[in-house]
Formats: sequence, C-alpha cells, structure tokens
Amino acid sequence: MTAPLVLFAGCRDLPEGSGDEAPVGPELAKLGVTLRWAVWDDPAVDFAAADLVVLRATWDYSRRRDAFLDWCESVPRLRNPASVARWNTDKRYLLDLAAAGVPVVPTALVAVGETPHWPPGEVVVKPAVGAGSRGAGRFGPRERDRAAAHLAALHGQGRDALVQPYQADVDERGETALVFLGGRYSHAFTKAAMLAGTGPDSAGLFVPEKLAGTEPGAAYRALAEDALDAAAGLLRLARTDLLYARVDVVTGDDGVPAVLELEVTEPRLGFAQATGAAALRFAEAVRAQLD
Repeated sequence: MTAPLVLFAGCRDLPEGSGDEAPVGPELAKLGVTLRWAVWDDPAVDFAAADLVVLRATWDYSRRRDAFLDWCESVPRLRNPASVARWNTDKRYLLDLAAAGVPVVPTALVAVGETPHWPPGEVVVKPAVGAGSRGAGRFGPRERDRAAAHLAALHGQGRDALVQPYQADVDERGETALVFLGGRYSHAFTKAAMLAGTGPDSAGLFVPEKLAGTEPGAAYRALAEDALDAAAGLLRLARTDLLYARVDVVTGDDGVPAVLELEVTEPRLGFAQATGAAALRFAEAVRAQLD
C-alpha cells in the first residue's frame, strides 16, 4: 500500500519553510504519511496528485495575492481551503469578527483615497493585505505627519490600509499566540513587540520575532475559543474543518483582552516553542484530513 503524500507549500525564498515545522515530518512518518515540500507557484509540481496540500510558508502571497488565490482555487485538496485564504488574507476580516461580537483591537479600514480619523496616542498603520509585519509602522502622537506619509505611500501603491491604536501592554508582555490544531487548542507562545524599528529578514518576507512558550490565562483562552467559533461561523465551516489556526491576543488599554490577528492561512505555529507533543498533534490532525 502506497503511503499518502502530503505537500507542505512554501515560497521561493523559503522552499522548505522557516524550520518551525521540522518536528512534524518524523511524526507524520510514524503515522505512515510521506511529507514533502513544494513551492506554491512552481509550475513543475503536480499539486493535484497529492493526497493533501497544506499552506505553510507561502509568505510572499501579499506581493501577488490574486495569483496566489487563483492557485489556491486550483488545488483540489488544500488546507486550509481556498475560501479561508480569500477571507483571511485581507485584514478587513477583523471588521467581520468585530461585527460578530468578538472583541478586537479597534480597527479602521482606510481605503485608497480616504482620509483617516486618527485615534489619540500612538497608532499603527499597516497594509490591509500583508504578512510578517511588512509595511506596518508604529507612530507616536507627535508623528502624525510621518503616519500620514506612510499611509499615503501605501495608498500610492494601490493598497488599502488599517489604522489601529497601539496597545501599550504589548511593550511589556507582547502578544500571545494561541494555536489550534484540528479545531482544538494545542499550545501557545508569546511574540515580543516588533514595531520599534526592526527591519525585515534578508528575504524581505517577515520581521524577525522573539518567541517564547507560554501558558495563557483563562481570559485569553476563552477569547481565542470565541474568536475561532466566530471565524468558523463566518466561513460556514465546522471548527474541525480548519486544520490549523492561530489567534493573537493582547490586553487592550482598557485592560480587556482583544484579538489582534486571527491567522488561518499560513501562520507560524510555534512548534519550536512547544513540547514535542504539539508536532504529534499536528501530524494526527493532518492524517485525519486524509480520511
């Protein structure tokens, strides 16, 4: 009997990912599943021949999102599905979550040609379509001219943007990323503040992050569970249809937890910051998608 073939999709700059998934391959092998990596836009790869294709390090999609989404639609057995990528690769999904009653960091969409209403204090300006914190900027209350210039630069590239008040607690405690595998909570890790002048990596794909394992409190767990429920409802999917998800939570200036991001396209899942059991849980979730 031939072992099922699973392809993890990377990009040309990271054809085998960032290394975070390294523990997963051996666990899949123990379950009788063959794992290989492939670059998502490599025309020589027959993705339809794989038993499952998993989005992992397709971090250049923001440079040509339409082509990426067309490719997603062409892959018959893709996780997470193409409909998820279409919704989640534009950060206006945060407005959908807020409308569904999920506490999110206050977010204003500023489309090309529109003028923002600047919140008081520090602000973050980021592209609506972007990955790895590329194109995101943090500006103090006396730096409105710089913030406006950054927004104008994004608009000049034809890119809509988001404006958010910066959450000061991130400087002290960072963001907490809660990871779900097959719809169930697996593990969590923290990400230190990144918007204080750090540039992107050598490939220009993402801003390097300082990560550490953590055990989130009950309020963070509950919010992440609610956010994932809401996302599944908006997508008309069962939670178990989502092979992976990461909910990034911060404490707002009002002291209440809020969702900063909900990543269900190609998030780093922090296996390097988790115990070995997390890689096994992911392998088991992947295998379950083959049934």
